[in-house]
Amino acid sequence: MTKTATGGAGATRVPDGARLGAYLRGRLAGVDGPLEVVPLGGGQSNPTYLLRAGEHRYALRTKPARSVDLLPSAHQIEREYRVLGALAGTGVPVPAIHCLCTDEEVVGRAFFVMDFVAGRVWTDPRLEALSAPERGRLFDDMNRVLATLHTLDYQALGLADFGKPGEYLARQIARWSRQYRASETTPVPAMDRLIEWLPTRLPPDDGTCLVHGDFRLDNLMIAADEPRVIAVLDWELATLGSPLADLAYHCCVYRFPVGLYRGLAGVDCAALGIPAESDYVAAYCRRTARAPIEHWDYYLAYNFFRMAAIVQGIRKRAELGTAASVNAMEFGSGVLQLATMGWELARRLGA
Repeated sequence: MTKTATGGAGATRVPDGARLGAYLRGRLAGVDGPLEVVPLGGGQSNPTYLLRAGEHRYALRTKPARSVDLLPSAHQIEREYRVLGALAGTGVPVPAIHCLCTDEEVVGRAFFVMDFVAGRVWTDPRLEALSAPERGRLFDDMNRVLATLHTLDYQALGLADFGKPGEYLARQIARWSRQYRASETTPVPAMDRLIEWLPTRLPPDDGTCLVHGDFRLDNLMIAADEPRVIAVLDWELATLGSPLADLAYHCCVYRFPVGLYRGLAGVDCAALGIPAESDYVAAYCRRTARAPIEHWDYYLAYNFFRMAAIVQGIRKRAELGTAASVNAMEFGSGVLQLATMGWELARRLGA
């Protein structure tokens, strides 16, 4: 299962259960007639639905019902389907996949079907429902899963062509700069400065691995009875890239204020049983046999820039009525805050 949402003017059209059931009959166990299709809530891009077929449960992942050609590389569910299949049995927990349909005549857009994984999804990293020891165990398990992902042999998994090795940051900065400009609505001086500065201070290449691109707490399904990751969700941004950029994105939660994307800045992490950022990064380095990380603040600044570009795209889709979430406009209001946080880090690095 994934918890990514539908909702919003551009994505509220629920796929027709009768047509979907007719297509999946013979392809999925338990499907012998119309399906019950229920939107699953939470995300900002590719809608996801629960499928009920008698006692069987599946999850349907689709492209948005309508899309605007703002982000040409977005909504590539074919890539999600491929990476989920490649990761089966690797130690990175993912839902089992069943079928991919690129014929948009079936439900109006491409989709794939995977297992529905029952568990818990948290959006607040303070994890107030857990005890301090449980919080520590869950953070450690998140760390373990990300380290496992980054140490997989992507070539042996058949993903050698899933992205380009090397020069990841340079290519990503250029990509997100273009996509930010394509969806720009209001001038944000901090973004203009980051677009100019980031390419001039690239750190040495830190290697190539399979990266998730959006590895955060609310993209993880947690077991119902213990603090353990049982499924990593939402692989839309997965590619071959920089492990440290992927790690820094995951760690940006430590820098977010509580009111901005549910962060931990100013929170007494020790009292909650949550490891400090430095300890969390050190644990990752131990697991991946990596030396202490130089240029950490650069990787964070890059990620604030990247998130600002992504959020700007969501804001633009909200204005055009094609966003996949009913709260897209509110979510998209964070562009200025994110860009400012990135530029403040850049200034500390001498920008």
